[in-house]
Amino acid sequence: MIHGVYRHFKGDLYIVEDVAEHSETSETLVLYRALYGKGKLYARPVKMFLSPVDREKYPKAKQKYRFELIKIKKGEMNL
Repeated sequence: MIHGVYRHFKGDLYIVEDVAEHSETSETLVLYRALYGKGKLYARPVKMFLSPVDREKYPKAKQKYRFELIKIKKGEMNL
């Protein structure tokens, strides 16, 4: 969801800015910005963004998916 806030399975929060198409491969990419530090902008293939957490590598992860949409109540975060 564009402008949705997502929690990465390691705990940090990100906001999805937009989706884009890779100019060479036509792969769909998610453009998302960190809601911490300098607010760095990242791009990741949508399949990877929506993928399940690798349970072999991260057996103690609490989330099922790499990024999960969270609901934020008005006034809960200073964005």
